[in-house]
Amino acid sequence: MKTRHWGVLTGIVVIGLLAVTVTACGGGTKATVSTLAGKARSPGYADGSGTATLFDDPTSVACDATGNLYVTDTWSATIRKITPAGEVTTVAGTAGSMGSADGKRAEARFYFPIGIACDAAGNLYVTDAGDFTIRKITPGGNVTTLAGMAGARGSADVNGAAARFSDPRGIACDAAGNVYVADLGNDVIRKITPGGEVTTFAGQAGASGSADGNGAAARFSYPFGIACDTAGNLYVTDAGNYTIRKITLSH
Repeated sequence: MKTRHWGVLTGIVVIGLLAVTVTACGGGTKATVSTLAGKARSPGYADGSGTATLFDDPTSVACDATGNLYVTDTWSATIRKITPAGEVTTVAGTAGSMGSADGKRAEARFYFPIGIACDAAGNLYVTDAGDFTIRKITPGGNVTTLAGMAGARGSADVNGAAARFSDPRGIACDAAGNVYVADLGNDVIRKITPGGEVTTFAGQAGASGSADGNGAAARFSYPFGIACDTAGNLYVTDAGNYTIRKITLSH
């Protein structure tokens, strides 16, 4: 029996594959929920339009500047795209074919993709949790490994393939193109520059706990989801501590 990898939703106005529209209603607001894509209680895999499509454990979602959504469809091992009109296509990976291959679109392979984020240029970043890697997908659909090595679990702050992660989950981008990862297995928050240089941004690998502080003095317990605001502050769901943490930039 396969074990499900439950993810965290990083969107605010999109929950899973449900569109939430907030409208004014008298003196307050009203939220209207509709199904944008997929069929309730029907796991599977099918591209197409709206409720005729199928997903298998869609975990996280990200939006680009033009309103398209991107979904980590974890158990189909693919990255899916949903247009504002509800048209679903596969951006990268092949359904049911897990692995760790870089390549273009269907040539690429993923192994339990969990977190996803989109930068200002339209590049996607995915935490490939089962392979302990961070993947990058260009707008043209070319998939590369930004940091980490498939199957090599650990904690190492270096560049590119020499870096190591342990069950990376949530991921976010800032305005400068840096990528931040909730490295759940190491209980830390990692930073990856556009050039692929990996550092530990907050927490200390292997030191689980609950402590506020600067950089390595902070402690987390199973950090899962992460988001970045326009000022560069990070927000982390610290699942093991049942708390929401804020990380500000120190100058």
